[in-house]
Amino acid sequence: MRRSIPFALILAVAACGPAEVVVTMEIDVPNPDAEGTMQLALSDIEVQLIPFDRDVVFDSMATAYGTPEPEVPQDLIEQRAEVQAAQAEWDAATRRWATIRDTLQKLSGVLETLNRGSGDYVVLFREFNDWDSQLGAAERAQERTFAAFDALQQGTIRASDSVRVLQDNWADDAFAGVGAVFAEKQSVLGLDWVMDTTDASGVARGGLMVKPGQYWIYARYEQAYTELYWNLPITVEGGEPLTVSLTRSNAQERIKL
Repeated sequence: MRRSIPFALILAVAACGPAEVVVTMEIDVPNPDAEGTMQLALSDIEVQLIPFDRDVVFDSMATAYGTPEPEVPQDLIEQRAEVQAAQAEWDAATRRWATIRDTLQKLSGVLETLNRGSGDYVVLFREFNDWDSQLGAAERAQERTFAAFDALQQGTIRASDSVRVLQDNWADDAFAGVGAVFAEKQSVLGLDWVMDTTDASGVARGGLMVKPGQYWIYARYEQAYTELYWNLPITVEGGEPLTVSLTRSNAQERIKL
């Protein structure tokens, strides 16, 4: 469902206040080179400080509209989960194939520098053959897992597109005029509405200057199958900058069609 409004349509020129908010964005993701996870700084992500709860506005308008939002069918959710699992298998097979390929290249380079009659050469040549015997199976596994992933994905594309169109059309009607509602709420509150973008280290600093008061930090980050959504209340006071960390743990994870 679309709940994003062009910033230029709803933001009047806001006076900078004396209080600064610094936002950091970092999430845990699978480590491509080892087991477990690693921290990923989210760069080039728009962050907004809004002087009211945008979700309350959307919920109120949805209730007033009367017609419920079209839901994502449970069978489609389950099919998309199968696609995601199949992609994970393909990714793992691809990493395995790449590891074997890279290892063979490194061993080949070392073997070229050794005397073929030396003991080191014999040991490394045996290791090379061991890895080489696994390459064909790894290539076939990569091809097989991709074919399975692609077949499952193709089966969900049309259904996902259909639901997305229904939800977008519903949102266009249910939230018609939401920009004016936002502008009115900001005017009544008399507080700032500002935005900034995270830098390469995942930090938004310098652009989030506001008058002291109650605000909500709004941001979103799209992943392959879901999006992370933040709409967190904070109280801004004067003095030292207020630092807020946006992570996977304080985000809502929503299905993305």
